[in-house]
Amino acid sequence: MTNIKLFQNKKIRSAWNDEEEQWYFSVVDVVAALTDSPNPRQYWRKMKDRDLREFQSYPFWVQLKLASSDGKKYATDCANIKGLFRIIQSIPSPKAEPFKLWLSQVGYERMLEIENPELAQERMKELYEKKGYPKDWIDKRIRGIAIRQNLTDEWKKRGITITEERDYAILTAEISKATFGMTSSEYKEFKGLTKKNQNLRDHMYDLELIFTMLGERVTTEISQKEEPETFDESKKIAKRGGNVAGVARKETEKELGRSVSTPMNYLPDKNILELDSND
Repeated sequence: MTNIKLFQNKKIRSAWNDEEEQWYFSVVDVVAALTDSPNPRQYWRKMKDRDLREFQSYPFWVQLKLASSDGKKYATDCANIKGLFRIIQSIPSPKAEPFKLWLSQVGYERMLEIENPELAQERMKELYEKKGYPKDWIDKRIRGIAIRQNLTDEWKKRGITITEERDYAILTAEISKATFGMTSSEYKEFKGLTKKNQNLRDHMYDLELIFTMLGERVTTEISQKEEPETFDESKKIAKRGGNVAGVARKETEKELGRSVSTPMNYLPDKNILELDSND
């Protein structure tokens, strides 16, 4: 699922805590949404300075690493729904009541999605539909997200955790290189995607998505079968999985008489919903 929530077209970065079973939201993003301040960071800093003693006695926010506009992750002040209600009370804003309702709805929807994961998929489909994607493309994209999740779950079992983002990037690059002859970063350049937070797969055509799924699914199957114990072993498996998709891609290109990879984007950039870069 995307870690970007929208409140009245304002982006609110968020993170789900599995142990606590609750959302944490970027305080700066919430302040920006409520105040329309040109400098929400300064606004939040003044709030903390103004009421420092009270905040010290009740530290209701924590620092979590969230993706910034440059695509990198930085330690960011975050608060759960209870903490945000406290912040809302300190901000005079006509958006306060609508925001409270929005928070309640976000929390309620997440609990429903935990009980029934299909609801999360349906919500994602609706988001893509609003951006103009056709149903058959959306079905492939959603399936690709599930396959990617299975792969990262398998990597976690092999001791490769999501905190080691560089390792994830290396393994993904191996699959992409073997599948398309380009690493993920090279593929983004090929498509003219200059922003670090742009998700390559949201710009892919059907066959590009299909061969991406094939490479990742085969990699998952090989890893489950051989149970690699080291990162280097997982890296070799990623290359092998990508090679299977790469062979299939080349045969497809011979039959079609054209390249599967295209510098064109499926939809104009302004219409595209960008999901979590880990996807």
